[in-house]
Amino acid sequence: MAEKKILVVDYDAASLEKISKLLKSHKYRVVQAADGQAGYEAFLTGKPDLAVVEAMLPKLHGFDLVQKISRESQGRVPVVLVTALYKGSQFRQEATSSLGATEFFEKPLDIAAFLAAIKRLLHDEDEFEDELPDPNTVIEALSRRGRGPASPKGDERPQHKGHRL
Repeated sequence: MAEKKILVVDYDAASLEKISKLLKSHKYRVVQAADGQAGYEAFLTGKPDLAVVEAMLPKLHGFDLVQKISRESQGRVPVVLVTALYKGSQFRQEATSSLGATEFFEKPLDIAAFLAAIKRLLHDEDEFEDELPDPNTVIEALSRRGRGPASPKGDERPQHKGHRL
């Protein structure tokens, strides 16, 4: 499987480095940009699989960058909006419904949740579909199962006897 490319756009050099280092440690290729305009150009030329965008960006606001990436990729490039300034559910709602962000995280990042979202968003569904059986095969297999001997009730879970720890 090809290495996934992630565009990280953040005006704060420390944050940009921290997020980039985290993603690189999980075997992602990272392209960095320090402002919205550079981020947009990197999106156009670099064709990333996903973008992580800070909301507050010079030259082109993060909200505008999220909208441009979402619109121009027709939603095929997921965008994770990160922010230290905009907090609360109203901003999450705005980011994901109006701006086109796929995910929204407040800084400081919850690293585990952030990585889980990245992994989920980068899951290559085309590869997954190739492994799925034909729906008719599944229906046929399920109908055959229904004709076999009934399994005794209660055998699904082993009964634990004794003391609990």
